Amino acid sequence: MRIVTNQEMYQVDDYMMNTIGMSEESLMENAGQAAANALSERIEKHENIGLLIGTGNNGGDGFVIARALKSKGYEVDVWVVPAREKIKGAAKKAMIIYENAGFTWQSAGDNFSVKKYTVLIDCLLGIGVKGSIKSPYDDIIKKINDSKAYIYSIDVPSGVMEQKQELTVRADATITLQQPKITAFTYPSKESYGELIVVDIGMPPLAIEKSSSFKEVWSTQHIKQSFPIRNASSNKGTHGKGIVIGGSLQTPGAPMLTSKAALTSGAGLLTLALPSDIHAIAAGHMLEVMYKPCPSKDGFFAGEIPLEEAKYDAIAVGPGLGRTKETKKVVEQVLYQPVSVVVDADALFHLPHLETEVKEREHATILTPHPGEMARLVDTTIAEVEANRFSISRQYAVENGVYLVLKGPNTIVTTPDGKQYVNTTGNAGLAKGGTGDTLTGIILAFIMQHDSLQEAISNAVYVHGKAADVLLDQGHTMMDMLASDVISALPAVLGQLGEK
Repeated sequence: MRIVTNQEMYQVDDYMMNTIGMSEESLMENAGQAAANALSERIEKHENIGLLIGTGNNGGDGFVIARALKSKGYEVDVWVVPAREKIKGAAKKAMIIYENAGFTWQSAGDNFSVKKYTVLIDCLLGIGVKGSIKSPYDDIIKKINDSKAYIYSIDVPSGVMEQKQELTVRADATITLQQPKITAFTYPSKESYGELIVVDIGMPPLAIEKSSSFKEVWSTQHIKQSFPIRNASSNKGTHGKGIVIGGSLQTPGAPMLTSKAALTSGAGLLTLALPSDIHAIAAGHMLEVMYKPCPSKDGFFAGEIPLEEAKYDAIAVGPGLGRTKETKKVVEQVLYQPVSVVVDADALFHLPHLETEVKEREHATILTPHPGEMARLVDTTIAEVEANRFSISRQYAVENGVYLVLKGPNTIVTTPDGKQYVNTTGNAGLAKGGTGDTLTGIILAFIMQHDSLQEAISNAVYVHGKAADVLLDQGHTMMDMLASDVISALPAVLGQLGEK
């Protein structure tokens, strides 16, 4: 399912009308009928329903929805904000058809109230809104938000914008038309959506593909189709020989979380390279890992580590590594290894000084920054990264030839050719130290067991988030959830995916 920007959605509409030959009125009719069908599946006929209509095509959709619901036997009060003469184009035609069908509407004047309604349907402002929300829409939106009604927004919650937002309808659910909009996956706009319901309004895939860049939701269907199943004749070597490089006297637990997550996610053989100062700490906690104690200095790696005598299928570097001159040498050394490399945590700190080494790599490089680390990579602010997650991550991935996993709610996986895959699993319980180290371990394991790096990385992100969701189902809360709990939930998630 493709995700589109507002501009891309306009281009899709234009393609539908000018290339395929569908009229704007037909598109509006399809949209309104599809939304009405979705609403009728969720709203009981005894509910007290108010439907609010603004200018533009969102308002036109509202007239179609109102006509369809009334035709199905629903009692719906229709309130129109703009003066009749302000309603133009396809929306005007939808209004006339609504009236010709024998239905009436009321003007939402100064004394307009929504207090009596148990359900409100928001068709006030669509994706075309720009700038501050002006009167009377600002007052009406406040009334909607202050009501006790269950709120449905159509396409997007009124007031939601890509670049900024001040006042929006806070919907309980949003019925979005044909393609989810990018604002459903970025903050703060995502918080206004509530449940996201996508309805098909009959646009062929060609129109979407011709008019939008590749941004796709990575769904349960995707992972079930791509998740590798173990062959009965496989052995430990079949499932990858990996190495985790990290740890310091201050943060000995980080690489252990990564290692345990990798093994729990199916890695066949795993070595943990760490400063000799913390070897005993790790060895006392993890029995299944092979260890490579390395020369240490003040609790950190003392410089390059011995990698030549063993051949690894993939490397993860960074968890708990530290930010010294010597650890930078370790990261640089790893970047020259002829295998796939996952770069996380403190290793990302050193990357701004190793851009040439990253760009010249012939094997896959997977970066897993959170917004703060991403901001440092591109020399900007966290706020700028959060406001432009898709564009910043795409630009960096393409320019540097890397797979980039921009962590956060709806983690984005971007490939070196700019394709983007958006995760929908996970919850705020993952906002805690160590969960990123856990994700790195899952990614390391999966890329050693899958032919497609994109599928492996996207699956890892999905499984990581799903483990956090499973923990909530098991009685954990988002407050008590630990990174080690996430690892403990991995078997349940893998079992759901068919792994035995």
